[in-house]
Amino acid sequence: MPSLPIVLTGLIVLTAAELTTIALAVALVVLAAFGFRAWRRSRITPEERERRRCAWLVASGKITDATLVEIREILVFYSYSVRGVEYTASQDVSRFLSDPSVDFSGVSALSVKYDPRNPANSIVLAEAWSGLRRVARLLPENHPHG
Repeated sequence: MPSLPIVLTGLIVLTAAELTTIALAVALVVLAAFGFRAWRRSRITPEERERRRCAWLVASGKITDATLVEIREILVFYSYSVRGVEYTASQDVSRFLSDPSVDFSGVSALSVKYDPRNPANSIVLAEAWSGLRRVARLLPENHPHG
């Protein structure tokens, strides 16, 4: 049984099978466009992905106290507790080493920013935030003479 022709704008006559083929082709193009966009978004560098993660935590993370566990070359290891669960994490701080304000000597404690939905996702340093807390040195210039 042949399909009945459908008339569009009075000039083009298409069968139902032809309309279905066109609709599927349009859907395929739309899916390909979304797929290409997703592929391009996934191509960000690991450094950019880390920068975005840190920026999100600076904007949306909760702050808690942390303990500096160890420093190994470019990695800082720290521990903190959220709702009674102890977490130990590390952060690559290599991109901050050229910043003179990033100095772990004299750091007595840390603040950590973490994702409240995934507390294991945390940072102690970012471009716009630092959790480093220094010890106030007992030097004469830091205290008025009395």
